[in-house]
Amino acid sequence: MTDYYERVSDEQDFFKKILSKIPGFDGYVERSNRRQADKLLRDTVASRFENLWQMISELQRNFISDGQIEMVDDLEAASIKLRQFIDRVKNAAHGYAGFFDAIKVKQEELAAIYEYDLQFLDLEDEINRAIENIQSSIGTDGLPASVRNLVSLSQSCLDVFEKRKEVILSLSSDVVSEDSEN
Repeated sequence: MTDYYERVSDEQDFFKKILSKIPGFDGYVERSNRRQADKLLRDTVASRFENLWQMISELQRNFISDGQIEMVDDLEAASIKLRQFIDRVKNAAHGYAGFFDAIKVKQEELAAIYEYDLQFLDLEDEINRAIENIQSSIGTDGLPASVRNLVSLSQSCLDVFEKRKEVILSLSSDVVSEDSEN
């Protein structure tokens, strides 16, 4: 009984954390809302990361203006990774949102998706702090390390997206397997 209670509580915690970060997010609980909620989440994530990407572009322009060209290439690595992430999130709306309409999502699978959704939102906060750290590190020996941290976090965005995609694609393949067995 305790394991079941903890599992339900953990799932609710993911959901509550997502709700606190995205106004209007209804979640995937009701089948009719899953696709809409998934799209709302991705639109919100893409928009917020677009703002972060613009902040990085502004930093690059400032480094160029200040003659710190050596930092521009390093920041470009983070910029490219974030741009790839944003594009993947935006394009995913047409790719696999429909899976939620076609399959019955089990609670364990739903919790896994929530976990990745929450990681997107947590990474947004971490990247924002990393950008602020770069801004406060300008002119110090800590600048290269703060830029490397941003590049690493940007790669984490791509990694989390791919893991979330794998979970959803595995749900799709499970449905195909079940259909072929019947």
